[in-house]
Amino acid sequence: MKIKFLYHSGFCVETRKNLLLFDYYQGEAEGLVKSTPKQVVIFCSHSHPDHFNPVILDWQKDRPDIHYIFSRDIRPGQRVENLHYLVPDETIETAGLKIKAFNSTDIGVAFWVEDEGTRIFHAGDLNWWYWIDTPEEMAKAEREFKEEIEIIKSEDIDIAFFPVDPRLEKNYSAGAEYFIEKVGPKVFIPMHFADSPEITDEFRNAMKGCPSRIIILNQKGQEEILL
Repeated sequence: MKIKFLYHSGFCVETRKNLLLFDYYQGEAEGLVKSTPKQVVIFCSHSHPDHFNPVILDWQKDRPDIHYIFSRDIRPGQRVENLHYLVPDETIETAGLKIKAFNSTDIGVAFWVEDEGTRIFHAGDLNWWYWIDTPEEMAKAEREFKEEIEIIKSEDIDIAFFPVDPRLEKNYSAGAEYFIEKVGPKVFIPMHFADSPEITDEFRNAMKGCPSRIIILNQKGQEEILL
């Protein structure tokens, strides 16, 4: 399996048969999508512009066999073939993949994808959004996040992409740490750090000795091969 970091929360995951593209925003992916002989499946967790770039819809002109898996809140504004919408708590099997959608603590969904026995989790904007706010809002954010993690932790996860957002300041890793503690993915890859890649190195140093293998991909085009 080869994982390529695009930007922010965008990743290409290349498996034996498939090219899975998650939350494309920026970065070089079009050439790979058009040239790969593998099946292409594009996931978009929600409609925020840093997770959904409509340019991905243009790629079907050259690759009409692309499968699109979208959160229900996304409105493409044009005809899209092979489009599947998902809402939280929905499961589908398509394109040889088993796909589950979990609720987000923002909008949209998080994706769990099984590809030939490998379980991949992309959180989208699911996170413990632990802003310094009123006590009531902080308690609400904590409750909603932990309730969803109680549901997710029953799933086996081999590779997880999950936010570490520097805008949360000292709380940037609260959600990631809790996710690792309760869910225990084999591999954890931080995302959603925009133009602050240094926060990922800080996170890895802080998480030395944790049960998950932390992989840092924080430069556009950076790749990692998992055996």
